Amino acid sequence: MNNLQGIISRATNNAAVQMEKLGVISGASANYTTDAYKTPRFDTFVLADGRVAGVERYDYSQGSICRTNQELDVAIDGPGFVPVTTKDGKVAYTRNLSMKTTNEGLLVMGDGSVIGGGIKVPIDSKKIQITPQGKVLSYDDKHLEGIEIGQIPLVKFNNYEGLEQGDFNKVYETEESGKPILVSNHTSFTQYNLERSNFNMYDSVNETLRLNASLTASTSIIKFTNQIYQQAINLEQ
Repeated sequence: MNNLQGIISRATNNAAVQMEKLGVISGASANYTTDAYKTPRFDTFVLADGRVAGVERYDYSQGSICRTNQELDVAIDGPGFVPVTTKDGKVAYTRNLSMKTTNEGLLVMGDGSVIGGGIKVPIDSKKIQITPQGKVLSYDDKHLEGIEIGQIPLVKFNNYEGLEQGDFNKVYETEESGKPILVSNHTSFTQYNLERSNFNMYDSVNETLRLNASLTASTSIIKFTNQIYQQAINLEQ
């Protein structure tokens, strides 16, 4: 009896973990078109008692860079994040640099988070240039060579796996990630471009098919073992 109960318990646990993994894949699929989105993966491992457990991790590899021709779109080519200040005053980090200006001229993300330490575009600005090093230059009728109005900082972390995921494609530092480290002497920013999601649709379809087959096998084991269990109970009676 105990062996039958153990088989049912492990099969149920296995099916539950696979459903959790399927949920992670489904959530990632929904963000296929989200700029600079980093794909989660669900790694599974076997515990000492034979049960399966899983942990969600993130793939921080580079997504493809695509031309948008929008002046305030900037892609990060290489590792790193840009710090932003959210509306509730928290410091977060992002790679999604599809920016806009507020009525006051501040450079912000789509959700209103302020880029860097606060970069204000002059009201008479005719053109904005963002250099590969992150310098922000404003051009107007009086300054044909451009004047520097700010710097978009780039930071990195010693442990990207330790970052906490937030809303609107942002992450937050934790003790596990370590403090942000300012990157200097880089050429990572590419204006008029955006980084696309690194989600791989083909891998997702293959993994979904494999999970479907595994779930079918697990549920079949549960049904078959449960039938034997019920028969054994009837014989005892």
